[in-house]
Amino acid sequence: MTVAEGLKSAIRERVSARREELLALSRRIHGHPETAFAEHRAAAWCAEVLGDHGFAVTAPAHGLETAFVATAGSGPVTVAIACEYDALPGLGHACGHNLIAAAGVGAAIALAPHADELGLTVRVLGTPAEERGAGKALLLEAGAFEGVDAAMMVHPCPFEVAEFRSFALGTLSVEYRGKAAHPSLNAHEGRNAADAMTVAQVALGLLRQQLPAHWKVHGVTTSAGTAPNLIPDRATAEYEIRASAAEDLRELRERVEACFRAGALATGCEVTLTRPEPDYLDFRTDPGLIALWQANARALGRPEPQQRDAFACTDMGNVSHAVPSIHPVLDITGGACGPHEPEFAAAAVSPEAERAIVDGAVGMAWTAADFAASRAAR
Repeated sequence: MTVAEGLKSAIRERVSARREELLALSRRIHGHPETAFAEHRAAAWCAEVLGDHGFAVTAPAHGLETAFVATAGSGPVTVAIACEYDALPGLGHACGHNLIAAAGVGAAIALAPHADELGLTVRVLGTPAEERGAGKALLLEAGAFEGVDAAMMVHPCPFEVAEFRSFALGTLSVEYRGKAAHPSLNAHEGRNAADAMTVAQVALGLLRQQLPAHWKVHGVTTSAGTAPNLIPDRATAEYEIRASAAEDLRELRERVEACFRAGALATGCEVTLTRPEPDYLDFRTDPGLIALWQANARALGRPEPQQRDAFACTDMGNVSHAVPSIHPVLDITGGACGPHEPEFAAAAVSPEAERAIVDGAVGMAWTAADFAASRAAR
């Protein structure tokens, strides 16, 4: 069941009436990029706009200084709209999170006057630290998505995709501790932490020969000694692992960690392995919810979506394991450049991006309304 055309027209008109306000919010966030857990201005600006439109706002929220919750309506069906707003270090908004925030705020503003009529509670979640830190995983653990019946967001991209697929991603911090010694005077007393890292990297290189094509291991050594005439007693590295599903990620982590332990065993060093952030789980699109989105995207004249294998990671994947979710991506460059490229930061305030903000806001609002109507019908 879908919502009457008159109500959808009213939702679209409300987004159109607030278009300049939404574009100004996007440009403001874009012009003041803030990285993970430091998005104080972006979170405040989004919360301020929602508060001005009658939302009850809690900020900070769920133990995160740059998270917020804004709610409107009191219906039995709760839809959560996720707003991302963190930037990339050194690249600004080269992932277009300014667009995500503005589209999410726009969808919520459009739904609010009709929420009770639709039987909806609209919950906007300001979700920090998507690029690094897994903010949504932390919010999920803290209960931010409790009672949510459906969750959604849109993301800019160089192509149009409805059924988004993502890798599961894990991070690993490695520290070897050995014993310093002079390399000619008393080398036999040393325990070389840099050698431990070398052994581990050789083991990883051999492991890659037996890994499935969709399992990835990559990282950098961040320290391995300070002078050639001193056997290094400390070496550190940061690694990422990726797999197509959370279940595969667990197995891959075990095998990768075994390689680092081998380095310690071979050299007599000690190794400490830590996870600096929660794992990012693979995104699982809800089929019923995405069918509603696709119908609405076509009505808006969006390009026909492509089928794409997993190409990125997102902490929205964690949400999708707990709540029916969608994460459609909207083309803003026509393939000219992609996320995490400097050119994409410029594209994130282009006319194509501004159209995506409006279409994303209307499309999510229509989809939430259709979802509430279908739940009421059942």
